[in-house]
Amino acid sequence: MKKIITLLIITSTYLFSSLHVIASILPEETFIKAIGGDRVNVSLMVLPGNSPHTYEPKPSQMKEVARATLYFAIGVEFENVWLPKFKNLNTKMHIVDVTEGIKKRLMHTAHAHLHETEKMLDPHVWTSPANVKIIAHNIYKALIKADPDHQAYYQEHLKAFLKTITETDRQIKAILKYSPKGTKFMVFHPSWGYFAHDYGLIQLPVEIEGKNPKPRELIALIKEAKRENIKAIFTQPEFSDTVAKTIANELGIEVIKVSPMDAHWSQNLLNIAHAIAPKE
Repeated sequence: MKKIITLLIITSTYLFSSLHVIASILPEETFIKAIGGDRVNVSLMVLPGNSPHTYEPKPSQMKEVARATLYFAIGVEFENVWLPKFKNLNTKMHIVDVTEGIKKRLMHTAHAHLHETEKMLDPHVWTSPANVKIIAHNIYKALIKADPDHQAYYQEHLKAFLKTITETDRQIKAILKYSPKGTKFMVFHPSWGYFAHDYGLIQLPVEIEGKNPKPRELIALIKEAKRENIKAIFTQPEFSDTVAKTIANELGIEVIKVSPMDAHWSQNLLNIAHAIAPKE
């Protein structure tokens, strides 16, 4: 009986001592779990299938915010509205910017030759393995500050995760070995700018300033896709793929559904690299 009581005390102490943290998006949750392991209890804000541009938290999620120690912000659009509200709800919660140290790139939401480009910073920083290393270090620093007694534990997990990132990068480079610098790939929503920049690729967005292209613009896109010998169009489950299917049918190529919000961030990037690489 004493053994059972002791075990219950140890278990409850362990559970009580774990950090309650919030992640904005799925890939970020993956990164936090990789570094935090069993020491961290992660709640996800933008649930699968939802857009981080317009997400509104559920009451149950607000309860999670109320008891969280850390909120890991990654710069997605809904945070602009909701982070101040979260801070008001839980003044003790520390908000961590995991993108600190990352050089943000401009996100062009139109083709320069079709329309004047609208300049905004691209929030999809996690599509670059180099950026994920910076994000990982920022998560690690926040965890050891909040839970200094377990620094060695977090450090061990960080090292293992950094190896995974390095291996992912190596595999992508091997897959794209025969893709010439400047190879173009077509996307509906321009979410892959950092990935493209890392590997010398160029993404051609279908979307024009957040909207479907007009007929004239669509014709120009199809001509450009033919000229560039585009092999596939990437669309996201969060967006309609009607226009992408029209272009794909015209060109006789496939539509590949892939989301930057996928939890399996490493495999996701490898899949994209395989789709872009020249077929043997």
